[in-house]
Amino acid sequence: MRVRFDSRIAAAVRRELSDWRLWVTRSIVIAVAAAAGLVVVGFTWLTERALEQFLELRLHWWWMPLIFTPLCTGVIVWLTRRHFPGAAGSGIPQVMAALDSSVDADQRGLFVSLKLSLAKIVLTAWGLLAGLSLGREGPSVQIAAGIMHSAKRWLPERTAVTEHGLLVAGGAAGIAAAFNTPLAGVMFAIEELSRKPEQRSSGLIISGIVLAGLVAVSIYGNGTYFGVIRVPVLGWSLFWPGLLVALCSGLAGGLFARLLIVSLGGNTGDRFARWRRSHPVRFAAGCGLAVAVIGLVTNGATFGSGYAYTKSMLDGTESVPAVYVLLKFVATWVTTWSGVPAGIFAPSLAIGAALGNDIALLTQYPYAATLIALGMAGFLAAATQAPLTSFIIVMEMVDGHGMVLSLMACALIASGVSRVMTRPLYSTLALMQLGRLPAAAAADAPTTASGPADSVTPAAVPEPAPATPPAPVPAPAPAPAPAPAPAATDECTAAQAGGTALEDSAQETAAEPGPVSGDGEPPPARSEP
Repeated sequence: MRVRFDSRIAAAVRRELSDWRLWVTRSIVIAVAAAAGLVVVGFTWLTERALEQFLELRLHWWWMPLIFTPLCTGVIVWLTRRHFPGAAGSGIPQVMAALDSSVDADQRGLFVSLKLSLAKIVLTAWGLLAGLSLGREGPSVQIAAGIMHSAKRWLPERTAVTEHGLLVAGGAAGIAAAFNTPLAGVMFAIEELSRKPEQRSSGLIISGIVLAGLVAVSIYGNGTYFGVIRVPVLGWSLFWPGLLVALCSGLAGGLFARLLIVSLGGNTGDRFARWRRSHPVRFAAGCGLAVAVIGLVTNGATFGSGYAYTKSMLDGTESVPAVYVLLKFVATWVTTWSGVPAGIFAPSLAIGAALGNDIALLTQYPYAATLIALGMAGFLAAATQAPLTSFIIVMEMVDGHGMVLSLMACALIASGVSRVMTRPLYSTLALMQLGRLPAAAAADAPTTASGPADSVTPAAVPEPAPATPPAPVPAPAPAPAPAPAPAATDECTAAQAGGTALEDSAQETAAEPGPVSGDGEPPPARSEP
């Protein structure tokens, strides 16, 4: 028995070592995943420098956002709509649309490609240079997915790694590298992107996700982005404030997701929706002006992703006004509505943090950082309806391992409240993205093409109608006789017409379709004389 077991192990090892395709596939996937992680790290650096440059310019000229932000927003939307329509919005719906089973392999380039990844990098960084309220995490998903998807051209023909697996690995690697949280990337792949069990258990795909996150860790260090929350001993004193945070963040996040779905769908028919459809660039400039005004009213607090203010609130060094929640909410919604490439993860964390901070002040809870972290997890879970990914992101970003159960409970409650209010945000936006497929556009073509066809068909149907009554009536029998005479000049048509005239029987109604099917031919024969 032992000998047989050892022989099986030896055979498995030989198969493992002898299959060169397997090792080539592994090498390519791992290398491209590392490259995707590096690109996302570089993208992160670029967006941070862009926002810093905007804030420096605003310090010199306070009025600069009133001109610069609307102008940049309009130009970004013009470039996006004209040259890179697949780069608009977050980027996560595009990856989900590319994973849809109805999308052919040659159509995935509409949603993910190296060209779109490059455009996403430039346009998103430009949006932060303009001071728009957006995040870089959603765009990182599309950027990394486009890089990983490009690896398919180098894989062996009979490889076990599919395009679906590459897209899942790329999208999750973008989250892992953007947040510096490898575990959150794996959970994002399971919860949002993957819909096939075999992809969820693929060790190679998970290895690529973790490697992309480790690339970010190796560059940024193993420290957390928001530092470490000193969590006190959690007791029943946290129950009511924590429950209030979960319910409020669920309501706010659900409203935020619903607003995005309704406004980006553009089916409301109101004045703003019509303006967005008819003059998208002007509408985008108007949105940019609104963001600039909100930013000036809050003394710059709503500009950018909101990471700095979130970190300051967690440290206890920043006291934001209660109205910050509403203004950051509106600024992020208007930025996304404008049509620029923009993510919502970072602004959602900022909104949730401010909400938790306000509730801490309202309830006089002594450990405000705890409620701030709960608010971050709750609002992000409600907006995305991805509670597991949300609480893991917050847990890893604040090193809140002592709050695992509290964060999980808050995320689940907030996500449940949001599901009552609205449909899942990213799944709904992915369906909108599928409307850009040529097949969806062609669905309207048969309608327009069938218009003339239908108009021809009814015109042809009334012609046989008068011919049908004469068939049973013996009097009109001589009437078909003159028709063959002029048609006799037309070879085959005359022969068919003559045949049907000779077989003038009431029982042979099958002979009637002869003149009906050739009903288009006799009228020209009558017009020739």
